[in-house]
Amino acid sequence: MSEAHFYEVVVKWQTERMGVMSSPDFDSTVEVVTPPQFAKGIPNKWSPEHLLVAAVNSCLMTTFLAIAENSKLAYEQFESSGVGKLEIVDGKYIISEVELNPILIITNEEDREKAMRILQKSEAACLISNSIKSKIIFTPEIKVLSTAL
Repeated sequence: MSEAHFYEVVVKWQTERMGVMSSPDFDSTVEVVTPPQFAKGIPNKWSPEHLLVAAVNSCLMTTFLAIAENSKLAYEQFESSGVGKLEIVDGKYIISEVELNPILIITNEEDREKAMRILQKSEAACLISNSIKSKIIFTPEIKVLSTAL
């Protein structure tokens, strides 16, 4: 990728500890709040902490989809859970690590090694993971369709 790309996001405060995110690229908006673990936090809404973990996890998926397609890997399902660890380091709150747990369901046992290589390549190539200083803990799992059901 030789040219620069730009992604514009606008955040506008609404009330208390809540704002709305928007982008000129989309018709929809997303409410974003202080998470309930902090003073005056609001439950059941997206927080910056959730969005950071979501960015890492969804980047893993989209990178996998591209690499799998280019590698002609046949698969039935891809799903990944992600957990971010927030802690104080050197007197500052940081997401110190993000644990990614992808589960890939393939149709042929013979593709297991290829699938694992593609998952590992996807994690290494994820531009969001490569853009943050959080430690990425990557624990992929591959299941073959006949044993996955």
